[in-house]
Amino acid sequence: MSGLFQSLLLLDPSGFAIIGAIVALLVLSLLVTMTVRARYMWLLRDLRRNAGPPPVFDSPVLTRIVRETLEATRARGANVNSQALIEQAFQAELKTLLLGERFIRASTGLVIILGLVGTFYGLTQSIGTLAALVSEDPTRVVDVTESLTRGLTEALSGMSTAFTTSLFGIAAAIVMTLVGVFASVPDKRLSAMVEIETYLESLLPAAPTAAAGAETGVAGGPRVDVMAAGLAQSVAKLEGAVEQFDAALSRFAATTRDFREFNLHLKDNVQRLSLAFGDLSETMKQHVAALRRREDA
Repeated sequence: MSGLFQSLLLLDPSGFAIIGAIVALLVLSLLVTMTVRARYMWLLRDLRRNAGPPPVFDSPVLTRIVRETLEATRARGANVNSQALIEQAFQAELKTLLLGERFIRASTGLVIILGLVGTFYGLTQSIGTLAALVSEDPTRVVDVTESLTRGLTEALSGMSTAFTTSLFGIAAAIVMTLVGVFASVPDKRLSAMVEIETYLESLLPAAPTAAAGAETGVAGGPRVDVMAAGLAQSVAKLEGAVEQFDAALSRFAATTRDFREFNLHLKDNVQRLSLAFGDLSETMKQHVAALRRREDA
């Protein structure tokens, strides 16, 4: 912990700005996650509390879904795609929540990218300082030791910026990934949509399905209607579970791809840093030789 604190002390203003952006993005993502989940939970409570009959909801999106479903039932009978109506209502009424979901999905990649920006910035600064130190003629420097110390301090400051920003970026990505696993916003939305669809399936057969059974005169119509309603509910729940699993796989693939790209960039930067240390070693040998020649003279 003390080593991390000392690394923070070596950061320049740009390094503090990058770390501040990573922390701010992490806090904002957590706030958006809690806010969006709270809205979906309120939607579920409204559905369970005010389902009726008659259904009187506080949420405009639930009111719209029930109204459009009943209108479609009166117009087309029992052939109503309730899932499409739910998705259409969510897209129209909950644009802010869906935007928040997209921001949450992108925030993991953003903090990793910010960590890479800090890595490139710090290594560029460090390598530039080492290059200036290597190209400097030791015979023209009055105090070789002071010049060498100042150059090494600036180079170490750049390396501290590189690795500290990478550490903060990876830590923020890990936190956001864990939050996405244990407090998933898409899973909560899909759960709400499945429960709404289940409620609509239980609401629809009361009038149109019974009427259709009376018109066709099929024996055992009510029993068939109950079985069809139960089958529809089971299919809706299965579709919701499949969508949740597919969303989880997509998030896992995106996170794995981000970490793989980060590892490739970090490996390249470490190789560059190794070359820079080799140049620094040669420079230090030259400075030591110059000091010895000056002492002998």
